[in-house]
Amino acid sequence: MGAAETAMDTRPVELCSSTKDAVAPEAPLELDNTNIEAVPVSQKAELLLVDWDGPDDPQNPLNWTKTKKWLNIILVAYITFVTSYGSTILAPGVPALLQEFGVTNNSLASFVVSIYILGFCVGPLFLAPLSELYGRLPIIQLSNVFFLVFSIACAVSTNIGMFIFFRLMQGISACPPLTLGGGLISDLMVPTERGRALSIWAMGPLLGPVIGPVIGGYMNETIGWRWTFWFTAIMTGVSILASVAILRETYAPTLLARKCACLRKQTGNPEYKSKFDKGLSAGYLFKQAIIRPTKMLILSPIVLVLAIHMSIIYSYLYFMFTTFTFVFKDHYNFNSGEAGLAYLGLGTGFVVGQFSVGYSSDLYVRKKSNMTGVMKPEYRLPPLVISAFLIPIGLIWYGWTAEKQVHWIVPIIGTAFIGIGTMCAFLPIQIYLIDTFGIYAASALATNTVVRSLFGAVLPLAGPPLFKRLGLGWGNSLLAFIALSLSPAAFFLLKYGEYIRTHPKFQVKL
Repeated sequence: MGAAETAMDTRPVELCSSTKDAVAPEAPLELDNTNIEAVPVSQKAELLLVDWDGPDDPQNPLNWTKTKKWLNIILVAYITFVTSYGSTILAPGVPALLQEFGVTNNSLASFVVSIYILGFCVGPLFLAPLSELYGRLPIIQLSNVFFLVFSIACAVSTNIGMFIFFRLMQGISACPPLTLGGGLISDLMVPTERGRALSIWAMGPLLGPVIGPVIGGYMNETIGWRWTFWFTAIMTGVSILASVAILRETYAPTLLARKCACLRKQTGNPEYKSKFDKGLSAGYLFKQAIIRPTKMLILSPIVLVLAIHMSIIYSYLYFMFTTFTFVFKDHYNFNSGEAGLAYLGLGTGFVVGQFSVGYSSDLYVRKKSNMTGVMKPEYRLPPLVISAFLIPIGLIWYGWTAEKQVHWIVPIIGTAFIGIGTMCAFLPIQIYLIDTFGIYAASALATNTVVRSLFGAVLPLAGPPLFKRLGLGWGNSLLAFIALSLSPAAFFLLKYGEYIRTHPKFQVKL
């Protein structure tokens, strides 16, 4: 389909299109008036749909050059990394922070770390819908600015109440790249290429919380916990400058809406309409966008099952993020800097999982698609089964070797299995939701982010009393048994996922 069609002339015409270099900044769209024929008023109503100028339109993000695509993906991965390590960079400095503010309540040790994740429960509910109305770019850029402001506010806090408030606001402003990153990849990559792209981006939300304590540990030992926030602010400043220079809008409905506005302005014909335009008011669309994630969670069994599945795994990460410092200080006499290095076992597992799952997933999908002639989202799910067994193995390994004070490297090796298992769950779930929900991928991912962040913020508060009562061995064994109970869900989705996804009874009107 061309950009617009009339009853008089069905020839495709190029309207408000640009073939400029893909890396160049976006410029006002130009219209070649010589290609437009006068349209009688009586026929204006027929001049409706505006689409891409054919399958190879360079303005379609799917057709951008590889350089431009990967620059956008890598930059969003970097922004996600910065906002994600912000969740844990404070962890090794928590004892010093509590001492400076005169706080003796040990429960706050986990809370000042996890309240950041609580912000992820709030932000996606309105930021993801806003991105589906106004595009990805303005949401990400504004969030960078607010994240910078609240990082500085945390650094200059003078009491625990002020700090906790700014820490929550920092978390809320950190969530857009985490929520929208998967949607941006769906805008840029065809389904058979999304595995590798998502594995690169996913290193941000998974590796960030691991690198954070390594940096924070040595900062706390040398220049103090406040500098963890000044450092985060500096890194965010880099994000802001780079996003202005490199990031471009990728959301197709937003780009076609701009194209329509250009056509209406330059032709004087108000009847141009994007193929995504349903003729509804902005207020109604916003209302629908706001309730869409909740509808998905309540009405779609697949979204609910995957949200719970990922939430349990994600909460285990924050069990460790909030207790590693105390475990390795108390059991192995590590200082703050050395305790931060204990997180590298998880990081190693994430890297191994990234390359193995991301690369093999795309290969498997292409192979299955060539065999069957159709690409099914369910082709992404087999690693979930591996995850259901690797995570319990890692938890039991880590828990019992740490309790028995076996050489410190042994429990850290155990956490590497948890890292691999986490990536085996995180990547397939993210790509599955992207492939299933298309242009509404941001809402589906927001639903998953909200639920898992709620688990990640609340459940780790039970970590210190759990391990105090049961010990590291039985405490982690309990978590392992719960993780093992997820394995039937993985097999269930492999067998019945397609039926549930396509059956009219389970379709959600979005």
